[in-house]
Amino acid sequence: MAEIVGQISTSHVPAIGGAIAKGLQQDPYWKPLFDAFPPVRSWLEAKRPDVAVMVYNDHGLNFFLDKLPTFAVGAAASYVSSDEGWGIPTIEPVEGDQDLSWAIIEGVIGDEFDVTMCQEMLIDHAVTVPLQLLWPGRSAPLKIVPVSINTVQHPLPSPARCLKFGQAIGRAIARWKQDARVVVISTGGLSHQLDGERAGFINPEFDALCLDSLVNDPARLTKFSVRDLVELSGTQGVEILNWIVGRGILGSHAKEVFRNYHIPISNTASAVQLLETA
Repeated sequence: MAEIVGQISTSHVPAIGGAIAKGLQQDPYWKPLFDAFPPVRSWLEAKRPDVAVMVYNDHGLNFFLDKLPTFAVGAAASYVSSDEGWGIPTIEPVEGDQDLSWAIIEGVIGDEFDVTMCQEMLIDHAVTVPLQLLWPGRSAPLKIVPVSINTVQHPLPSPARCLKFGQAIGRAIARWKQDARVVVISTGGLSHQLDGERAGFINPEFDALCLDSLVNDPARLTKFSVRDLVELSGTQGVEILNWIVGRGILGSHAKEVFRNYHIPISNTASAVQLLETA
């Protein structure tokens, strides 16, 4: 039977991809971010997951404001990255796990979540940057199932809805009959605002509350509305919804193995958190 081994949550700032392409890992500005990842890579080497369920938000490659699903699940045999205009080099196509994709789709629909099923799907920096951070200089040695959450076009799903959606995915994985190790990779955030009068807004206190809550009390975050999230973490800080979905997948009990928090990276509060099933 399938086993969920843990959750890795990390920022997906496109400028990180640019820094990787330019070899700036030891640059003083970038070093605190890149230095956070060796412990997580060591954990991955020990756990050797077979497939990653990647919870992220699409940035216009698949969906735009005219048609934007609340929840979408990839069911493709492979996923190709494309230039979004940031000048980030594309990566090699990533193999998909169609069997797990359909198990998740059928499972969440059975739990009364209506999802968009994507048998063709492009991946953007929200997927490629975390893969490059976790497996630098090589292709990721596992298959992926992309799960896209709407964090762009309001109305957005509430934190409570996102936690329940993640729990439904977790139940679907638990029922999957394959003997496979599954890691959850949630990407985005933390607090940041890229536009408007509050451009550059970062809230370390709220970020700490989120990181603490994700360990032992994710339900605490369901008390916030989407409007609260915008107020407390910025218009793009709502990407914490991706982390909440991922935490729901992980299950009731988790222990924190590693955490790093650094500001700023391209006007964003950058973090990486590693949780393990307890």
